Amino acid sequence: MKIYTKTGDEGLTSLFGGARISKDDIRIEAYGTVDELNTFVASLYDQCNNDDIRAELFEIQNLLFNMGSVLATDPEKRF
Repeated sequence: MKIYTKTGDEGLTSLFGGARISKDDIRIEAYGTVDELNTFVASLYDQCNNDDIRAELFEIQNLLFNMGSVLATDPEKRF
């Protein structure tokens, strides 16, 4: 199934807030890397039996989610 956004590709992607930037922009690389790290932390959390470590991993995940949202947001549209 194909999904169409009707914004065209042209090597650009949208940030939250609407700004279009190059897909090879360091910001895109950064939030992709943060997302991959968050996935790894989730895997650790899921396999961990120690409640103290799980609490730390949960906090790390929350911080990574926040970091990813900042990176994915148009800097001029931030509050």
